[in-house]
Amino acid sequence: MPVPAESAARPRDGARPVADGAGPVPDGLGRVPRPVADGAGPVADGAGPVADGAGPVEARNLTRGTALCTSLEVAESFGGRFLGLMGRPELAPGAGLWLRPASSIHMLFMRFPIDAVFLAKPSGGSARRVVAVRPALRPWTGIVWWARGADGCLELPSGTAAASETAVGDVVLLGDVDADRG
Repeated sequence: MPVPAESAARPRDGARPVADGAGPVPDGLGRVPRPVADGAGPVADGAGPVADGAGPVEARNLTRGTALCTSLEVAESFGGRFLGLMGRPELAPGAGLWLRPASSIHMLFMRFPIDAVFLAKPSGGSARRVVAVRPALRPWTGIVWWARGADGCLELPSGTAAASETAVGDVVLLGDVDADRG
């Protein structure tokens, strides 16, 4: 069955610009681009980069002085969290997905292993404490039932947590993700 031209040209994040300039339209899962904290451009909740053309937002381990990811995506809606990384062929080196709220995750329908770094709510600013690290979760069989104290989960390419020496108690900064929440 042929794919309609409109859906073939639609970006993976589902954000569709409206021809009359009225603004973005939600996709079938209710994801609507939201503005970056400084209002510079849209952010697709669920599958788009956190930053616009101004440059990528990275997740940094402030305790170790290392970058966890340089191209962060955010999934805060039910649909965005439900889809997560399912169906993707891989998670590129330097990429990551922030799921919030999330204190548990599954690996069903995943094609590749990941590291899961669970973070607490921001304390005092936008930095978050690592409450659990689950390295090398296997596709289809990996599961984290509950990470105590977690407000969200940073999903990273397998091996990232070990390479950055990220451990429970470290402090992680997620760029502009928390800036619009105060």
